[in-house]
Amino acid sequence: MTRYVYRFGGGVSDGGAGDRNLLGGKGANLAEMASIGLPVPPGFTISTEMCARYYDEGESFPDSLRAEVAEGIAHIEGITGRRFGDTADPLLVSVRSGARVSMPGMMDTVLNLGLNDETVEGLAAGSGDARFAWDSYRRFIQMYSDVVLGLDHGSFEEALEIAKEDKGVHLDTDLEASDWQRLVARYKELVEEQWGRAFPQDVHEQLWGAVGAVFGSWQSERAKVYRRLHNIPHDWGTAVNVQAMVFGNMGDTSATGVAFTRDPSTGERAYYGEYLINAQGEDVVAGIRTPQYLTRTARERAGAKAPSMEETLPEVYGQLASVFDRLEAHYRDMQDIEFTVERGQLWMLQTRSGKRTAKAALKIAVDMAREGVISEEEAVLRVDPAALDQLLHPTLDPSAERNVVAKGLPASPGAACGKAVFDADTAEQRAAGGEAIILVRIETSPEDIHGMHAAKGILTARGGMTSHAAVVARGMGRPCVSGAGSIAVDYKNKLMCVAGTEIREGDVITLDGTTGEVMLGEVPTVQPELSGDFGTLMEWADAGRRLRVRTNAETPADCRSAREFGAEGIGLCRTEHMFFDPERITNVRQMILAENEAGRRAALDKLLPEQRSDFAEIFRIMTGLPVTIRLLDPPLHEFLPHEEEEFAEVARASSVDVETLRRRAGELAESNPMLGHRGCRLGITYPEIYEMQARAIFEAAVEVARDGDPPIPEVMVPLVGTRAELSIIRNLIEKTAETVFEEQGIRVDYMIGTMIELPRAALQAGAIAEDAEFFSFGTNDLTQTTLGVSRDDAGRFLTHYVEKGLYARDPFVSIDVDGVGELIRIAAERGRATRSALKLGICGEHGGDPASIAFCEEAGLDYVSASPYRVPIARLAAAQAALRAKG
Repeated sequence: MTRYVYRFGGGVSDGGAGDRNLLGGKGANLAEMASIGLPVPPGFTISTEMCARYYDEGESFPDSLRAEVAEGIAHIEGITGRRFGDTADPLLVSVRSGARVSMPGMMDTVLNLGLNDETVEGLAAGSGDARFAWDSYRRFIQMYSDVVLGLDHGSFEEALEIAKEDKGVHLDTDLEASDWQRLVARYKELVEEQWGRAFPQDVHEQLWGAVGAVFGSWQSERAKVYRRLHNIPHDWGTAVNVQAMVFGNMGDTSATGVAFTRDPSTGERAYYGEYLINAQGEDVVAGIRTPQYLTRTARERAGAKAPSMEETLPEVYGQLASVFDRLEAHYRDMQDIEFTVERGQLWMLQTRSGKRTAKAALKIAVDMAREGVISEEEAVLRVDPAALDQLLHPTLDPSAERNVVAKGLPASPGAACGKAVFDADTAEQRAAGGEAIILVRIETSPEDIHGMHAAKGILTARGGMTSHAAVVARGMGRPCVSGAGSIAVDYKNKLMCVAGTEIREGDVITLDGTTGEVMLGEVPTVQPELSGDFGTLMEWADAGRRLRVRTNAETPADCRSAREFGAEGIGLCRTEHMFFDPERITNVRQMILAENEAGRRAALDKLLPEQRSDFAEIFRIMTGLPVTIRLLDPPLHEFLPHEEEEFAEVARASSVDVETLRRRAGELAESNPMLGHRGCRLGITYPEIYEMQARAIFEAAVEVARDGDPPIPEVMVPLVGTRAELSIIRNLIEKTAETVFEEQGIRVDYMIGTMIELPRAALQAGAIAEDAEFFSFGTNDLTQTTLGVSRDDAGRFLTHYVEKGLYARDPFVSIDVDGVGELIRIAAERGRATRSALKLGICGEHGGDPASIAFCEEAGLDYVSASPYRVPIARLAAAQAALRAKG
């Protein structure tokens, strides 16, 4: 019989850190902490395998699980000396989720489970604190009603606010036992009004309701969005952790907190965290109360008055600091920890590798390698390549004027400027329309995840450095300012008020997530400094990397950026992008609309000097590095005029009447242009186009070679499907090259190759390699033509395919290994069987995707090519792929 329940605590650990897939990260680490002797409340974990079975069997539980859970409850009872449902001294439990990887705030939790109208009296008597007991009961009803019963959370919050107003107080801690007792009665009324039944009094019914709700939250919309954004497989499921409650809300010697063993924003080696006296865990992460700093140093640095934990509970703080050191040494990584202090007794509720900003990730990895905790190779493997994106974009210009109207906590570093919006749906909609958005909320909740992802930055009026907004923003790399208490957010009227100023939806604001400042208007930015820890880690990465990394670039600015980011050449220079220049488009259109070769050549003669100048500048910037130039690829219709003014302009330039041009445009129209007259088909039909481009390439190469260091041009022929096509174009290129070399009296080395972007080309790679010295896989088009899916239209259904598991990831983001990947393998094998020195690379958008780069390493390609800002990402991902291949 399959086992589903695994115990921990009281000298028992049925699992450990290596059981993450089975027990989830939380369950595995609870068992591990218990096994090394840390103070962990006893409990048990229901495995992720049960989650899968729960859904397979129509969201029901087998009898065998009920028996195992009963044994798990007995395990907790035996250690605590309390009984579940006992009216005299009741055992209360928490029911929490725990996926394989951390998904902060995405799934559900229920605390204080086991309370009812009778056990609350026993808790009051046993603890000697009626206020604590009734506070715990009201928390339980409120949380259970939201998480399990699905009732309106806002109505319970409203009832709480009314209770405080009636009492004339502002804080929950100002309410007394009788106040909580009256609120419990009101909460129970709300349950009956909304649910149609009385609040469940049977503790076992409560337990199974909570377990089902936690499993159910795996399929919540917010969890689905989070998994999609972080590429977490939908079939992993979550574990459920049932654990004896310990209470941070039992007076001034009790507390709860969240802490990191190092600063998750900067990576500084200093304890970092927040705590609250007389509170439970959700008070800290939800931003319900403003938390206090963990250490005196942090408090003083922030200029805060409320005492730190180091000052209020010095003995417990000393124990906690010792646990921090043990955990970091044990896991060899920065840890994110949740803890509770119950009447002076420290309890550890969770540890996990902490989410951190890219800057912090770099510093922590480099520092730990220098401290001898991990090796340089481990340091390279520790940093998520995609996270580097946070470091590669501009920050606010420190010398620029700033109209600072508010200040909050610097919850996630970086700068963002955009239009203020006040709800997640609007943020997503307006961002999809191309607008830069700042999401402004009183406090975020997991339901805001889609808007947070769409926004450039996040601003909240409430919440601390470990609030939902802060943790999620850091994980996403979004700048975030939290706890800006001076702003008042009005959702109804879509505005916020601050310092006497109204900021309405659509008004531009700027956030500095490093300082916590909120500014009116747009503040200029400066480019990042890519040195220090970044430079050190990239040196280590390059030392372990086999794949070369090039860039996709065709403008001088992009080429310079890419070279600064460490690009080792250009893997794709799209010549058509040069044609769209406003000063050239008329000549391009004249060439396309010409009815004979003479007309085309007349227009091409005007374009030749411009193309030559473009290529010469690129060759100079990329001195000593290979430059792969793709000959004209897109269908001609993309360049055609549409407006009357544009037709008239071309007519004047070519001395042809407008009606003739309009007729010619109609003749060139195609039903399916992406599979039409484009790529090498243009060179076959109109060889003078490719002849002009080849001449421009070689004249530019010769011009630069005369100045000293000769460039390394690689001429790439697009959309080849047969060897015969490439052979014709190759002969044209070689003939043009020889003509230029004879005219100029100087020669340069060059290569001729092709893009493999059609399935037929991949299958015929052996023959095509007879005329190609390199293959560059154009994975954008190869994905379209292999899957029969238009990338321009796929957004309408691909998300559903990914959610249903039909594709593991969007195939335009990460290579479809089984289909497109198989064609790449076939082409590589057959091409190199013909030409052993055949150079292989990819130049589609997949060249900057870490998962696709790992595939390229495994497939034996020579290089990947990515957009300039993704070059460092590709360098690190290539190093990680090589290190993992070594084992």
